[in-house]
Amino acid sequence: MNKRFSAGSIAIGGGNPLVLIAGPCVIENQEHTLMLARALQEIAGRVGVGLIFKASYDKANRTSVKSYRGPGLLDGLQILQSVKQVTGLPVLSDIHDVSQVKPAAEVLDILQVPAFLSRQTDLLTAAGETGRMVNIKKGQFQAPWDMQNSIDKVVSTGNQQVLLTERGSCFGYNNLVSDMRSLVIMRQTGYPVVFDATHSVQLPGGSGSASSGQREFVAPLSRAAVATGVDALFWEVHENPDRALCDGPNCLPLEQVEGLLRQLLALDKIVR
Repeated sequence: MNKRFSAGSIAIGGGNPLVLIAGPCVIENQEHTLMLARALQEIAGRVGVGLIFKASYDKANRTSVKSYRGPGLLDGLQILQSVKQVTGLPVLSDIHDVSQVKPAAEVLDILQVPAFLSRQTDLLTAAGETGRMVNIKKGQFQAPWDMQNSIDKVVSTGNQQVLLTERGSCFGYNNLVSDMRSLVIMRQTGYPVVFDATHSVQLPGGSGSASSGQREFVAPLSRAAVATGVDALFWEVHENPDRALCDGPNCLPLEQVEGLLRQLLALDKIVR
């Protein structure tokens, strides 16, 4: 059985039921962020799933320099702090360089290291030194067994609280593939594993100046991941994905969340 950690009142790993990490790709504004947080919290309460709210204050690796990145560190953290105050939900967001780590850790329950930065020693150790839980997204260029080195960098600080997230591997041009063996292999490290179903259906740079995606595959890939015994699912959710300011093509529509969750929680019970 793998390790068990807690974000607020939400237990992840150690044989606990499936957890959902969900929210918009990027913070669009405070009103929209709070609306989605409340909506997801209501759904989570009805279906009985632990919810961690996620949203990025900065998307530092957008395809185009003209793409919307978010409100930035300080304004974004203020908005995420308001989510915590209004809903009581634990929150997660990305960190991109060492200078962001300390202020982010004052608000965030989980610091997320993006896939493209999954080997960055200084960032991983700085995140570990905060004592916060660290979610490392597996680089699209990394084999699942290579994630042990990233774990070791965080754990070298004395912080054992590590999550590993699968989000697809590079497969030719503008395409990702999800190898479900990766989830099993990464769980053999003893740490909880998350499956990012929405980024796994992304087509990086697939629209020229923006990424594309195939959101119709979020549900089947989520079912496959839960069937392997994954500890948490990661979904980017928007009430109108076609109008989302980031990653709309791979976002799960809000209206589909409850029905899919009920199905997945039933499957999770069978697997456990």
